[in-house]
Parts: sequence; structure tokens; C-alpha cells
Amino acid sequence: MSQMAKKIRITETALRDAHQSLIATRMTTEEMLPILDKLDKIGYYSLECWGGATYDSCLRFLNEDPWQRLRTIKDHCPNTKLQMLFRGQNMLGYRHYADDCVEYLVQRSIANGIDIIRIFDALNDIKNLQTAIKAANREGGHAQVAISYTTGPVFTDKYYVEYAKRIADAGADSICIKDMAALLTPSKTESLVKAIKSAVPQLPLQIHTHYTSGLASMCLLKGVEAGADGIDTAISPLALGTSHAPTESMVAALQGTKFDTGLDIAQLAEIREYFMTLREKYIKSGLLDPKMLATDAKALIYQVPGGMLSNLLSQLKQAGKEDQLNAVLEEVPRVRKDSGYPPLVTPTSQIVGTQAVFNIIAGERYKMCTNEFKGLVAGEYGTTPMPIDPKFRKKIIGDKKVISGRPADSLEPELDKLRNEIEQWIEQPEDVLSYAQFPKVALDFFEKRRNAKVGINSDKLDKDNMVHPV
Repeated sequence: MSQMAKKIRITETALRDAHQSLIATRMTTEEMLPILDKLDKIGYYSLECWGGATYDSCLRFLNEDPWQRLRTIKDHCPNTKLQMLFRGQNMLGYRHYADDCVEYLVQRSIANGIDIIRIFDALNDIKNLQTAIKAANREGGHAQVAISYTTGPVFTDKYYVEYAKRIADAGADSICIKDMAALLTPSKTESLVKAIKSAVPQLPLQIHTHYTSGLASMCLLKGVEAGADGIDTAISPLALGTSHAPTESMVAALQGTKFDTGLDIAQLAEIREYFMTLREKYIKSGLLDPKMLATDAKALIYQVPGGMLSNLLSQLKQAGKEDQLNAVLEEVPRVRKDSGYPPLVTPTSQIVGTQAVFNIIAGERYKMCTNEFKGLVAGEYGTTPMPIDPKFRKKIIGDKKVISGRPADSLEPELDKLRNEIEQWIEQPEDVLSYAQFPKVALDFFEKRRNAKVGINSDKLDKDNMVHPV
């Protein structure tokens, strides 16, 4: 291999984002167990296995303790870094949480086995990431900060380079280009990677993109050639469609080049064999819809994520205005411009999309505004990529106070209060974090957990006659 050889890092997403993308995060710990020891021997840079929607799904749908899942994976994968996805000040939930909660979630995640915390913010507002980055630094974890990639007139290479510099200054250990909506093209990837590596050469750069538009493998290859240090992939039975590029294919593409990953395709074939049986099981049960594996380039045409497109259509159907979809798709970029060009990712994609639907259905722009849209305009989610016109802001929120600083600065510490509220249910320190993020779902889980220990079937209980401590 040449002097310029660089072994490319592979992050395997099968245990988190691959099944989140294809089967709504329904893979169970029991299904993971038989393959964990083999995954640990492959030589992956990391296994993305926690965070994102896995926490919510464990509690809400699988009747599992997410913390026990993490500990189980760690026990079986002592040689491979474990990685999670973390929404900054939103943690793994859907609102801003006080700093003491954010710090405690980071601390407990690392204590239970997480090595790399990939932290991102929907607005690319560094203020919403600082607490999580500092906490990861303090606990000895690896803080990988992700750039929420999107398109639009504001989002030039210069914009992303400036954000990358702020990420470096904030104490990140590495950077990830996070393309949730599969909007990257090969040429954009090459240009962006070169620009970021030139600006912050000291930080390793990872690429995360989805296969929705059919371009992911080409984007990853161009990114690697342009200087990226690592890529996210999914073992082939859980790849393609709304998931990621296949691990084996990318390993084969780089094999024998100066970017050789060092991974063994024969070993990966054993991993593939196991996940193929899971895939067949998911298709048979209806969990995996084969349509999810098809290429859909609409994201590139409308520049909105695929999930947002289906959500808009659903809202219009409910209002009997299905024929207005094109009008709504034309309205989305206008609403986005008015509200400071937020990237269209959770939760901003829902906020902007719903407002565009309201504008079209009402026949008058901003005649009706959702509370979430008012909150976005008022700065409750952070600082938008571009300033919002003061006249427009006044029209939407009137004299409501505008938050110009960090939204979490207005939040009082809440951990002790939350602990007191669920004192009777606590069996492990981490239970307070489950309750903080998903109060009702966590209480239902705690009740089932306790009843299981005393041999009571929770499903058969008369809930109306039960007294709850909270």
C-alpha cells in the first residue's frame, strides 16, 4: 500500500439506524443476541447500536429496558466501540431539557458502555450542543458532532465550513456529515468533504447518508476519495431503500486500494447470513415492506425528506385536499425561507410542513399558525440558519418574547423534581431519565416491570380501578 494509504473506518448501523429506517426500530435485543459476538470480531470502527428512536421504541413497543439492552450489547462486544445518536439539548426526546438532565444522560450512557456519542441539532445551532459536548468530554467519551445536511440557497460549502469550525471550537473529537434525507449527490459530497477537511484537518470526518435516492454508495466513494475518514454502512440484508449503503459492497469497493478497510468479506458473509434470516422474518410478519427498499428520487426533486412527503400527503387527505399536494410542495420552501431556512429534519420538517399545509388549506398565508411554528419563529428551538425578518416575526407571534440566546438557559434544573415524582418506581439510577423523556410511556413500563416480578399479567389488570403514585 502507498505512503498515502488510509484505512477507512466503518460504522455498522444494523443495530440502530438500519432497522429504525426499515422496520420502525422494532428489532429486539433477543434478535440481536445471537450475532453480537461475531459482530465484535469483525473489526468495525464502531457499532451504532443505541440512541435515536431505540430508547423510545424499547419502552413503548418492545417492553424492554433500553439500559439493559445497552449493557447486554457491551457485555458481548467488549472489543468494538459502541456508538449512539443524541439530539443535543433534546436528548432522545422531543423537547428541550434542562442541563442537569442532559449531563446525566451523557454520564449514564458512557457509564453503561457507550464510547462515541454522535450529537446533532435540527437547526445546526451550536448553542444547543455545548452542554452535551462538554459532558462527553468530562466523562471521557468521544464527542462526534453531526452537521444536519440540507439543501437551499443558504447551505453552501461556506456555511458548512463555518459550522464545522464552531464544532471544532466547541470541543468535538470528530465531525459527521449527517444526510438524513438522502439529499447528497456525489459531486456535492466531494466538494463538501474537501472544504471541511481543508478547514478543520485536525478532526476526523465521517459520512452518514441514506440510500433513498439511490446515490449513497457513489456519495460514500467520492467522499472517501476526497478525504473522509469513515463511513456509515448497513449489512446488506438491512441496507438499501431508506437505509444505508451495504457494508460488504463498500468494503469490496475499497479493497486493494489505498483506502482498504481491512475488513474480511468472508467474515461479513456470516453476519449477512444471520441478518438474512431476520429480514425474511420481518417481510413475512409485515414489519418490512419491500416498498421501503425501492429507490425514490423525489427527495431530490422536491428537496424534502421522503418521510415528510408522505406526512404532507396524509394531512391533505384528512382535509380532503389531496389534489393540493403540488401547491403545498411549492409552499414549503417559501415557509422555510420566511422562518429562517431551518433544515428539514425532526422536528423542524414537521413544523414547516404542517404550516405549509395550513397556508394552502386556509387560502391565505399564515391565517392560522401552529403553536410549534410560533415557537420556531420565537426562537424556542434555537437560532435559525438565517435571521427572520422582524416584521414577519411580529405578524406571527405579536408581542411574544423572542429568545435570542440559548433556549435551555431559561430552564430550571429538573432531575431532583423528576426523581421525587417517581420515587416509588425507581429500580436503577437511569429510570429517572426514562421518565424525563417519555413520562407516560415510562410509567407504563415501570408498572409492567414490577408486575412481571410478582407474576401479574399487566394486560389483564383493570386499569380504571388502579391507583397510580403519579
